[in-house]
Amino acid sequence: MPAEWEPHEATWLGWPQNATDWPGKLNAIQWVYGEIVRKIATGEKVRILVDSAAVERRARRVLETARADLGQVEFFRWPTDRGWMRDAGPIFVRRTVRGRGERAIVHFHFNAWARYENWRLDRQVPRRASRRLGLPLFDAQCRGRKFVLEGGGIEVNGRGTLLTTEECYLDPHTQVRNPGLSREDYETALREYLGVRRVLWLGHGITGDDTHGHVDDLCRFVNPNTVVLIQSRDPQDVNYRPLAENRERLKDLKLEDGSKIQVVPLPMPAPLYWRNVQLPSSYANFYLANAAVLVPTFNDPADREALGILAELFPDRPVVGIHAVDLVLGFGTLHCLTQQQPA
Repeated sequence: MPAEWEPHEATWLGWPQNATDWPGKLNAIQWVYGEIVRKIATGEKVRILVDSAAVERRARRVLETARADLGQVEFFRWPTDRGWMRDAGPIFVRRTVRGRGERAIVHFHFNAWARYENWRLDRQVPRRASRRLGLPLFDAQCRGRKFVLEGGGIEVNGRGTLLTTEECYLDPHTQVRNPGLSREDYETALREYLGVRRVLWLGHGITGDDTHGHVDDLCRFVNPNTVVLIQSRDPQDVNYRPLAENRERLKDLKLEDGSKIQVVPLPMPAPLYWRNVQLPSSYANFYLANAAVLVPTFNDPADREALGILAELFPDRPVVGIHAVDLVLGFGTLHCLTQQQPA
């Protein structure tokens, strides 16, 4: 699986259609998507899933008004349940044979984070993408049954190292994706289907994440040997201790070549709530497009600091803030919504 900063052919999105994801905010969310597409389309194609011709017409009007380059946008009329492409969309792998690049898609059998009932349409997206693009599809299996994994639960450096969390995949009681599978089983499957050589396990993700510990709200590679790690400065914050524990773990973890990981701390914004539920607001949920780094912002003093840190780490492309106070109401932001298709 290539690193996200490597060149893309396209970014995949699911147009926001499920009003329950953003209660009372669906219209506003479509305009956020307009800005996301405008920024991404300057450097690559954007492939957008829509349920119907009517939804496509609405999306086109929003994108035209947002001045996105519609010449870079392709619409696929495939029905979806939720449209979180990071987790339900096609996960691409690549290899070079005799100097020629080959790509394929891995089907990881999305099941709505072992939490929600509506996943059967979303699960079909990788197979549809394989047929549409004419790419081979690898059917992920482990111990003779379908192997479930989400793109937001893994992070790769494109050189052979993968990061994930124990909370997400090894908790035996909560949101169990693959009942009965061990740590060793997961590592075997990840090596087989993603071509990684080393799997590194962090502990817990952040509070409010309804995926139960996705790593893309927590820790992200920014180059082959460096990660950014969310850290809290408030000892009273519920996230403070688990984030500090992850920092301690990273001190002892090694990359595929045996070298240490360089760790750059990213701040956390002040907690955001919907009613009495804390939302997973995190600057780690950025997306690396060809032409920009899109970073969620939260009307918080820490926005500027986070944007500055990421700008220093990605000098080859502009770092752009995308207002995500409404977006995070869906329990995810920019990285959760997108899936890259490598060139």
